[in-house]
Amino acid sequence: MVKSLEDRIVNFIVYFLLGLAALAAILPLMYVVTVSITPISEVLKNGGFILIPKSITFSAYGQLFTQTGIPRALAVTAFITIVGTVVNLVLTALMAYPLSRKLMPGRSFFLLMILFTMLFSGGIIPTYLVVKSLGLLDSVWSMILPNAVWSFNVLIMKSFYESMPEELFESARIDGAKELRILLQIVIPLSIPSMLTIGLFYMVGHWNEFFQAIMYVTDRSLFPLQVIIREILMMTQQPLENIDNILPTETMQMASVITASLPIIIVYPFIQKHFTKGMMLGSVKG
Repeated sequence: MVKSLEDRIVNFIVYFLLGLAALAAILPLMYVVTVSITPISEVLKNGGFILIPKSITFSAYGQLFTQTGIPRALAVTAFITIVGTVVNLVLTALMAYPLSRKLMPGRSFFLLMILFTMLFSGGIIPTYLVVKSLGLLDSVWSMILPNAVWSFNVLIMKSFYESMPEELFESARIDGAKELRILLQIVIPLSIPSMLTIGLFYMVGHWNEFFQAIMYVTDRSLFPLQVIIREILMMTQQPLENIDNILPTETMQMASVITASLPIIIVYPFIQKHFTKGMMLGSVKG
């Protein structure tokens, strides 16, 4: 099929705009990676901006893991992410399933309460007082339990459960299955794509945990990764005679950004195949 001049002009404009968007996304990432593996003397010589390094060094990563609290912060963040995501998914499924059953007593009231929490909150000070009264201050659980359930994700999961054929539940009940067995052996296995998608949302939220850490945690040994990285990003350069022997602040800053981003970048491709399907499931009730 021969394209007209107008079609070729439109295609050129579209490809040009897509190319600009790709560059806008790739160049910052390329800059961060390049600076993190470039000697600090070369970075400063080029005014702090460099895309193609003349020499490569991983000294910034070495100093990042030996002279900062990154290893401990990584362990704390990994615990928060893994345990927190498991807690989130379990509670979300246990809330969403009964709410998806139309014969549940008080269903409308509980749905209204969930919707209410999406529009209004108790505020920072009342939430802090609740966390304090529960004895969660200076504990990793203060960064997990206050956000154990996200109302929006409960509604998404509920919508997905409602999209399942009712005959599936009726046949299971006829065979003598109770509601908990139906949830564990039928509903959960069929909702793996949706669970993985919601789990990704929870996981990214826990991995980027910052606000609750600075609110509820004062013990430095319990600081998550994002708090330590914030401290690194606020470091100031102290000039010395031998510039290659100083603490390479700028390269360490970029190395810390890569360290914080890399785990999520690695995990995402394994969940990507379920992501689109999981978002669409439950969005249209059949």
